[in-house]
Amino acid sequence: MSGKDNVTRSNAITGGLLGFLGVLGFSLSLPMTRVAVEHLDPWFVAFGRAVGAGALAMAYLVAVRAPRPTRAQWRRLAVVALGVVAGFPMFTSLALQTSTAAHGAVVVALLPAVTAGFAVLRAKERPAPAFWLAGGAGLLAVLTFVTLSGTVSGALGWADLFLLAAITLCGLGYAEGGALARDLGGARTICWALVLSLPFSILVTGVAALHHPPHAPLPAWGAFAYLTLISMFLGFVAWYSGLARGGVARVGQIQLAQPVLTLGWSAWLLHEHVATAALVAALFVLASVALTQRLRTRDAAPRGPVAVEARQGA
Repeated sequence: MSGKDNVTRSNAITGGLLGFLGVLGFSLSLPMTRVAVEHLDPWFVAFGRAVGAGALAMAYLVAVRAPRPTRAQWRRLAVVALGVVAGFPMFTSLALQTSTAAHGAVVVALLPAVTAGFAVLRAKERPAPAFWLAGGAGLLAVLTFVTLSGTVSGALGWADLFLLAAITLCGLGYAEGGALARDLGGARTICWALVLSLPFSILVTGVAALHHPPHAPLPAWGAFAYLTLISMFLGFVAWYSGLARGGVARVGQIQLAQPVLTLGWSAWLLHEHVATAALVAALFVLASVALTQRLRTRDAAPRGPVAVEARQGA
């Protein structure tokens, strides 16, 4: 096996592990949002966490003396910010005022397919046909599971439309951020996106706090802290690093495990009803994820910080 093949395999393994850490962190986002919006204004929850994460991001960038992005990179960072800093938190916060976290997991099951689609359009990746078959099988397993679990009921409502908007913008932000992280690295990508969004995030948070002063019990503030530190910051550091190393489309399929994890958290923490089909669905999902990780995806080679980290064996 050549040195190039060793580096490629190492990047794939490391990317998959980092991607899983990101998904594990994200899997609690919907339950934590549900807890937070029961007592806090949804606009405050959506943008207040971006303010806290933005402060952490600014401190990190100063500490590492990160160079400023180029003009072209700023434009791409704006796409990332629109998708994952503003769009997904805002629409999920609005949706989970009336929807359960378990129901939200139904729509989140579509996120890997959306991310893979944007990976083709934005990241210039070309997954093999077998990749789409494996990913489609995993998506079918998740949708079958959540349907049999009884989390799909009633007609399409505003909450569903909000969730669809959330995953569309999130898939765009994931694909753009994963591609950009090849040049900037995972940490700097999310940090610069947060800093770019900070003026708007502060404005919306301030207006929301004035209209609905934030008074909430400790569990709601704990959920808000989780959304700030993990969902909005550390989770994205791992996630974008994984996407950059292993490929947006391929690592993005690890998200297939997120709805199953989210339903588990919802049942355990929020006592929401989930049927016993979880184990069978989880096995199908894990098999699909394992297969997509073994299939090659033709994309651009890592550059910048990611390439340096790969050569150093990080």
